[in-house]
Amino acid sequence: MASTIGFIGLGNMGGPMAANLVKAGHIVSGFDLSEAALSALEAAGGKRAASVQELAASSDVIVTMLPAGAHVRKVYMGEGGILEAARPGTLMIDSSTIDVDSARAVAEAASAKGMPMVDAPVSGGVGGAAAGTLTFMVGGPEEAFGKAKPYLDVMGKTIVHTGDAGTGQAAKICNNMILGISMIGVSEAFVLAEKLGLDAQKLFDISSTASGQCWSLTSYCPVPGPLPSSPANRDYQPGFAAEMMLKDLKLAQEAASSAGAATPLGAQAAALYALFCNSGGRGVDFSGIVKYLRGTS
Repeated sequence: MASTIGFIGLGNMGGPMAANLVKAGHIVSGFDLSEAALSALEAAGGKRAASVQELAASSDVIVTMLPAGAHVRKVYMGEGGILEAARPGTLMIDSSTIDVDSARAVAEAASAKGMPMVDAPVSGGVGGAAAGTLTFMVGGPEEAFGKAKPYLDVMGKTIVHTGDAGTGQAAKICNNMILGISMIGVSEAFVLAEKLGLDAQKLFDISSTASGQCWSLTSYCPVPGPLPSSPANRDYQPGFAAEMMLKDLKLAQEAASSAGAATPLGAQAAALYALFCNSGGRGVDFSGIVKYLRGTS
């Protein structure tokens, strides 16, 4: 059964996600500050909304994909925002990657207005968004999760209910802290192998089937050659940009500080990605940190 869906934030991730909802037969209206993004949604069969208020007032479901917690708080809780304009009972799905505190604050405000809400950040990159194969980490009440799942199933392949509000964001930043740390470790190993005269393909053949095996190696190898599908073979054009990895590592460090958790490797990973970004790597794929470690960035 078709639903009327409002989608706010039609960037590299949000645009393809909204398009998949259109393909599934839903009536999708979008709002974004980018004219190109709105035109792309129209080309995919969606409609543009003139404002957040217009979109919120006419939607049964609202999905947001925004850059940071401050944007999410403003769009939902600010003057003329979603919670002010939407009808009670409207389902809210926030797929932004933001701080846990903001996710919980917005969810609490939505609940007070009688609007079920989940925080549902994603993993899988632009390719996963286009293919509808994203992984969703979903925090929120069981009832809200049940209402959101049919829409998440359209946009993703793996949908995991992580617990109460904010736990979706917790899962995302913990996962990406692992990813950032492991990519640095794999990159350091390839740089060392190079210095020691060991061929990159030989190291890949060994470590991909030995105890060094991990996703950063076998699915996203940071050097050209061993894995043709990795960004390393496309001059590190981003599937997931270094600046986005840095954002997530900073979120992890904020959460660790708030929770009193020791994350020394996470802190070091954040510091290294900050150096990489500040040396020209901001728009490069995060696996391009191997270039920084090699000293050639």
